[in-house]
Amino acid sequence: MSAQSHSKTQSDLTIHGAFGAGFEQVLTDDAMAFVQELVERFQSRRDELLGERAVRQKLFDAGILPDFLRNSQSVREGDWKVAPIPADLQDRRVEITGPAEPKMIINALNSGAKVFMADLEDSLSPTWEKVVEGQMALAAAVRRTLVYQSPEGKDYALKAEKELAVLIVRPRGWHLNEKHVTYDGKPICGALLDFGLFFYHNAKEQISRGTGPYFYLPKLENHLEAALWRDIFTYAEQRMGIAHGTIKATVLIEVITAVYEMEEILFTLKDYIVALNCGRWDYIFSFIKKFARRGDFILPDRVQVKMSVPFLKAYSELLIHTCHKRGAFAMGGMAPQIPIKNDEAANAKALEMVKLDKEREASWGHDGTWVAHPGLIPVALEAFNRLMPTPNQVHNKRDDVKVVAADLVKIPEGTITEAGIRMNINVSIQYMASWLDGNGCVPIHNLMEDAATAEISRTQLWQWVHHKGVKREDGKEITAAMIKKMFPEEMKKIKAQVGDVVFKAGQYAAASDLLLELILQEQFVEFLTLPAYERLA
Repeated sequence: MSAQSHSKTQSDLTIHGAFGAGFEQVLTDDAMAFVQELVERFQSRRDELLGERAVRQKLFDAGILPDFLRNSQSVREGDWKVAPIPADLQDRRVEITGPAEPKMIINALNSGAKVFMADLEDSLSPTWEKVVEGQMALAAAVRRTLVYQSPEGKDYALKAEKELAVLIVRPRGWHLNEKHVTYDGKPICGALLDFGLFFYHNAKEQISRGTGPYFYLPKLENHLEAALWRDIFTYAEQRMGIAHGTIKATVLIEVITAVYEMEEILFTLKDYIVALNCGRWDYIFSFIKKFARRGDFILPDRVQVKMSVPFLKAYSELLIHTCHKRGAFAMGGMAPQIPIKNDEAANAKALEMVKLDKEREASWGHDGTWVAHPGLIPVALEAFNRLMPTPNQVHNKRDDVKVVAADLVKIPEGTITEAGIRMNINVSIQYMASWLDGNGCVPIHNLMEDAATAEISRTQLWQWVHHKGVKREDGKEITAAMIKKMFPEEMKKIKAQVGDVVFKAGQYAAASDLLLELILQEQFVEFLTLPAYERLA
């Protein structure tokens, strides 16, 4: 990539990032004109919706709890279904996810999973190079021309087309901007750039190959935010001369407010939506975040907050019931475990945990699940093949599910331990250091961490420190002084784990400073990636 920045203006849209090799194939005048149209038509609505999030947060801070909407009962009681689901999305029993990077894309499409979610959000650190190179790699993958050679000289290429997973792309959430592209001097919405470039370059090519432009939509907080995507989809299809309803979307229910509006989200997107997904890690993060300023909403160690706890079980089962009632699929969540080399006992234990998790999802009625590593696909497939012999189980209506509003905010029992506090510090520093280095998906302590899991750790630390009387299981009150004392101790452990060379070359000191700042400051920061993004190239 050129060391010099290159500014290229498309009317009022300006690209400030440098142009590397091949970037001109993605950042074409026509494609950027399409992005500009999206920005002109939809960014102000995005801004208003973010403002409404802040207004609603003040209500939660004041003690108001989320509830099902009173003015949309006719939607919940109406007789309607989502539009028919395409043939290549009928069987989604195992999906693999990962950042939109060449090696990951090739391995995931070749993995034997039914679907690959190519991530431009939580598991991708959005440096300018990663954002544009991700689009280049995705365009090549759509055309089956993507190849990659590792620094070690190993070659990677796609297998025969019939063996590949179906591609679904996840753009960034509404809260994230792209600072390397501005409109009238202001950063544009990252989601509009991600969606606009991918759709413009690939939608017609995908249709010609018997699939379509499919998207995962992250971090929606309500049906009004879903309506913004609906209108973007409709405009994009009309603009490109593509039939209405060709775009298909899966919405991640990973914010607690959204679980109260699942029927409204499905109804709003009914021409486009095919599934909802239990984004469990972001959901736990949102649970802590929305009630972070309340001392009566303290969660125990993150390892104790399993899908079997009442508020998560209610969330999962209500999602299944709601989806199947409306003809949509209900996707299960991520298994964070990864295969453990050189330790057969630990590896067997990890695989058994994955097996039990996927058996739970299949038996509850989920139509598919997520894994983060190709080595877990056989375990997940076996569980779903055994317990779900049909391509999906949308026929399983789960009419036994009876969930009331209070069930979704029931605090789980558990304890806060010194080990849990230290794990949160350790994981957050390691993840943030990697993210600042441009890698957003990181194996730490035999688990695959992304922004969502790091957010759980960071948010718990803030909440525990900022409420008086929060105690560890040994009776000691959690204080800022206690947390500060642990930081150099955990940094020492990280240095011993990664080695002096890696530690000195990495962003561990910067990550530690940023994390401590976020934990100790009185104002709660909604997403750690917002201040961290300002430190990215």
